[in-house]
Amino acid sequence: MVKVFYWSLALLLYGLLTGLSHADPKNINTSQFSSGDVLKIIVYGNPDLTLETKVNESGNITFPLIGEITIGGLSPSAAEKMIADLLEHQGFLKKPQVTILTTTLYNQQISVLGHVRNQGRYTIEGQRSLTDVLAMAGGISPDGGNTVTLIRAENGQFVKKEINLLSIFQSGNMNLNPIIHGGDLIYVAIAPRFYIYGEVQRPGFYRLEPNTTVVQALSTGGGLNQRGTERGVRIQRRDADGILQVIKVKPDDLVQPDDVVYIQESLF
Repeated sequence: MVKVFYWSLALLLYGLLTGLSHADPKNINTSQFSSGDVLKIIVYGNPDLTLETKVNESGNITFPLIGEITIGGLSPSAAEKMIADLLEHQGFLKKPQVTILTTTLYNQQISVLGHVRNQGRYTIEGQRSLTDVLAMAGGISPDGGNTVTLIRAENGQFVKKEINLLSIFQSGNMNLNPIIHGGDLIYVAIAPRFYIYGEVQRPGFYRLEPNTTVVQALSTGGGLNQRGTERGVRIQRRDADGILQVIKVKPDDLVQPDDVVYIQESLF
């Protein structure tokens, strides 16, 4: 539990620090419009041109005097300049000042589910990494695992990717920390567990850390009680067909997810 606490704390601190760096005003206007976005367009000094509209499936809107224009894929600043240039070049206004307010950024909605502290849908602005988003969701809950599943649409198909969070921090390679896109779904599964029963001090289930050996599992369970013997350690494990196997193990054998470590009573 101590490891989980420090891991969650590190993730939250990282998210806060990177969140501050992303708060630079230069980055605020970098999101792009797409179908479903609801906009309010204001032309300074011309209230009759104020428009509330929704970007259609083709990425277009219809603006007074100009007609249908394509803004899908444009940033707010680029769309503002395009509308202003059209109004000026077509002779309607001189040096118009156009402002676009985003009521809803549909394409910037993501879903964070599973074992995080605050599941739900979030709106992201600018460039956000996976760890940024997990920090927004309050970090991984104590029973959450280190592997995150990312599902996104690519070329009309859904693609699933698995990211090992520990490898990001242990290697320091931020290239392993993917940038999150609008529409992405992030799922944090429960951490792998093992079970320990029989002649141990604290029987029950425990979080399975990477490369846990049988002797480490026994230590996690508080060690053997007075009746237990290391010669009587067995693991109950299901094979690929779901058939339960009983395996005699050595102290340095690795424990696998969902293993049941059972310690028999000493006969002497």
